[in-house]
Amino acid sequence: MKQLNSGDELLAVFEALAHPLRLTIIEQLTRQQQYVSQLARDVGISRPLLYLHLKKLEEANLIQGHSEILESGKAAKYYTLQPFDFDLNAQLIAQLAPSLTLKKKKE
Repeated sequence: MKQLNSGDELLAVFEALAHPLRLTIIEQLTRQQQYVSQLARDVGISRPLLYLHLKKLEEANLIQGHSEILESGKAAKYYTLQPFDFDLNAQLIAQLAPSLTLKKKKE
């Protein structure tokens, strides 16, 4: 089980999971690793938009990207899902919230 060690990590996971396309990307990656072009086709979005969502998931350490050289000699960027299983409860939030370092918005 992946351990969350700070409020910032918890917030990054919440932000990464708070979009339907990112949930769809995770669903696609549960089947197998995929390269960007195929993943964009499967999800039904452009590669530039996909990269924005992949970046958010990667920042939360939910996925990991790596490059491979295909038989054709072209480079392809592949993404794999990183195993995670969070035991989310009020106690965890209370434990990690004081370690948030993000600046609070002025109200």
